[in-house]
Amino acid sequence: MNTHSVSPAADDLQAALPTEAEELAKSSSIKSVYVYEAPVRVWHWVNASAITVLCITGYLIGSPLPTMPGEASAHFLMGYIRFTHFTAAYILAIGLLGRIYWAFVGNHHARELFWVPLWQRAYWVEMLSMVKWYAFMGPRPGPYIGHNPMARFAMVFVFIITAVFMICTGFAMYGEGLQAGSWADKLFGWVIPLMGQSQDVHTWHHMGMWLIVIFAVVHIYAAIREDIMGRQSIVSTMISGFRTFKD
Repeated sequence: MNTHSVSPAADDLQAALPTEAEELAKSSSIKSVYVYEAPVRVWHWVNASAITVLCITGYLIGSPLPTMPGEASAHFLMGYIRFTHFTAAYILAIGLLGRIYWAFVGNHHARELFWVPLWQRAYWVEMLSMVKWYAFMGPRPGPYIGHNPMARFAMVFVFIITAVFMICTGFAMYGEGLQAGSWADKLFGWVIPLMGQSQDVHTWHHMGMWLIVIFAVVHIYAAIREDIMGRQSIVSTMISGFRTFKD
């Protein structure tokens, strides 16, 4: 008596399962392209960390914690917060200078952060497609090895301009504490009279912080959404440097 007979349903299921050769052939269609070099990736994560620290400490500087009881010498919390804020500001400024340098010596994707081909009609056609895609009103655009048109526009006209603005206004206020004649006063002292007075600079600097926060939230959402729906790696690309296309 045969006790190991297999039902027709099991045979159909076994036939439907892909063989290892078929799986390997399918995986070969997944392509990876080296996009972001190591200095770009390191700058991205160091820059993200510096901005996070700047936003948290900047908020606490603008809205100080309640006065703590006891001797002032035993409670230097706000002093530590300000020191941390200034340290992160140095990292942000020096990192941006290094990133500008790498735009000249790195690959062509390293330069996408600083310019947008506004004069090209094809760019605006692709931009419209990206707007429809993010608004759930159009099909998925073709794959982009580097930044897509909308990302490039946001990086240049939101992040870079705002970052430069925050560095100038931040070091202008820092120069007030270092007194007249200091390096910060010589380089950025012109910002305060240009904007009116010190309190105006404080206000605009604080508003710039919220713009950076909004940009970061949208940036993270767009990266994760594109990773899932765009069928190409985004988050992992900024870790490995390789962009993987899943179709």
